[in-house]
Amino acid sequence: MLHLFFPLRYVIALALSLQLVNADAAAEPEWLYAINPGDTLISVAAGYLANPNDWRKLQKLNYVTKPKRLIPGTKLRLPVALLKREAVIAEVIHVQGKVTHTAKNGRPQNLIAGTRLEVGDMIETSTAASVSMRFVDGSRLLLIQNTQVTLAEMILFGKTGMAKTVIDLNRGSLDTQVAEQQKPAARYEIKSHALNLAVRGTNFRAHVSDIGQISRSEVLEGTIQASGTRGEAVAVLAGFGTLAAPGEPPRAPQALSLAPDLSMVPSLLQRVPLRFEWPTVVGAERYHAQVFADRSFERLLLDGVFQGNAANWPDLPDGRYVLRVRSIDSNGLEGENANREFILKARPEPPSISAPQDGQKVYGSQATLRWNPSNAAHSYHVQLATKPDFSELLVDLSEHVNNEYVVSLAPGQYYWRIASVAAEKNQGPFSDMQSFTQHKAPPEPPLISAPQNGQKVYGSQATLRWSAPNAAQFYHVQLAAKPDFSELLVDLPEHVNNEYVVSLAPGQYYWRIASVAAEQNQGPFSNMQSFTQRKIPESPQLEAPQIDDKRLLFRWRSGEVGEKFQVQVARNPDFTQPIMDNVVNISQRQIDGPKPGIYYLRVKTIDADGFAGPFGSVQQIEVPTKTNYWWLLFLPLVLFVL
Repeated sequence: MLHLFFPLRYVIALALSLQLVNADAAAEPEWLYAINPGDTLISVAAGYLANPNDWRKLQKLNYVTKPKRLIPGTKLRLPVALLKREAVIAEVIHVQGKVTHTAKNGRPQNLIAGTRLEVGDMIETSTAASVSMRFVDGSRLLLIQNTQVTLAEMILFGKTGMAKTVIDLNRGSLDTQVAEQQKPAARYEIKSHALNLAVRGTNFRAHVSDIGQISRSEVLEGTIQASGTRGEAVAVLAGFGTLAAPGEPPRAPQALSLAPDLSMVPSLLQRVPLRFEWPTVVGAERYHAQVFADRSFERLLLDGVFQGNAANWPDLPDGRYVLRVRSIDSNGLEGENANREFILKARPEPPSISAPQDGQKVYGSQATLRWNPSNAAHSYHVQLATKPDFSELLVDLSEHVNNEYVVSLAPGQYYWRIASVAAEKNQGPFSDMQSFTQHKAPPEPPLISAPQNGQKVYGSQATLRWSAPNAAQFYHVQLAAKPDFSELLVDLPEHVNNEYVVSLAPGQYYWRIASVAAEQNQGPFSNMQSFTQRKIPESPQLEAPQIDDKRLLFRWRSGEVGEKFQVQVARNPDFTQPIMDNVVNISQRQIDGPKPGIYYLRVKTIDADGFAGPFGSVQQIEVPTKTNYWWLLFLPLVLFVL
């Protein structure tokens, strides 16, 4: 039945509006004046008519026979056309951000609260700015950011209390609360390129978009008459809205989206930046959120349109505020308002916690609660508890002056928080809860045996070796290519032996180790140990010896710069009695006048750091026996004797 009720409401509203239009067309509007004792027709004319001499018209219209003897309590009909008219002003109530007003034929000036605005003034708000103003009849107007209006007409009909206000909305958005106006000449209008909105007491919004100059309006209370540049006017009831483009009639009114549910928005906020969340509204494409100073909704402090169902702003001073949120549908119409009061108490802000931070493990019989000093704090309120809701407090220091507190604790789970306390015991909110676990004192790290810091290890493997303390059940071993252990090559959190063999390429390495006791109670790592993995120096390759009657020359191929060589020569293959055992820095050695026989030669390389490689293969050399031919000199003599 609800979908049938809305059209019926519009039929009734349209009929009433047509009756009003027809009545205005059939008869000139009149204002009724109640005669007071002592009134005369001339005095009434002098007080209310633009031309006091028009009292005779009043006499004729009201069939008054005795203009100086009016009957108190009776009503006089005063044509609106004859009433006094005077230009009036609007008063600025509140300005937020940069707002300018430009008088007719004047220059833009910054607008401040208390400024009196006149007909022809143009008001413009910048980004993150707003302004609210009050008119002579008590109507109020709120301009949000990036809005421009012109005060086209502001007229007061003498002492009747009737006023006419016409505002040109050039761009942007406004929210207006129009005072109840039942008198015949009272009128309040918002005009734009595409829509003219006329009311006599209601609460509605109006918008003009930058793209296409499309005008929109939503009615929250009462009824408005919306007319376009062509076509018939439509009556828009509370809970409905309409829109129109320039040159088009207004669309049929459509129901506004329901107000969002703000019941879950906290009534007390203790953190900045501000963030508000609410359940999504069916059909919503965006949300318009605002923060006002109070429920008068005259002082708009924050304003924004958000894509999701949450609003974010950086900051506000501590205080009481009202959050207002509405959804925006696919046509750009904004829905019903939802309001939620809240208190912001975020100062003085809690100090930054140093240790123990959330999830941290603390070892030993004591815990040191530590935080960074706050300039805003005279003292601190420290709380330590065994339950996360702080229902069982172990420590509650309301005026602690230092920035740390040492407490003895048994092993277990603990929770702590801290608040800053400013002058006059002005305590701010507590910090986020920090949870930590107290453990028994951890075991000391093992004593490293090898390789120690700066040591060189030769070969393709390194053996990490350490002592085995009694408190350790196993060990956490780490080996890395960088001193910050960001690139771990080995990470053994539960190694059981007291050594570990690892294959390594030549290079620089870093390792450390920690003892791990029962219940995964790991102690600190040892100091970092750095070692260098080196290749074992290769044995030199021997060349063929050179033998003559004067020397025996050995040669081998040299290696890297800085290498030396140990040369051994012996007459027996086991080298138990070498005839030569020298260290040389050249790749050759010789024996002068070698005796005939078998010689054995071997050479090893000694690198620049003094590390010697193995001896190479043994070279066997035979020095032949010398043949004496001197007796042949005497052969001719022997033959001669014979």
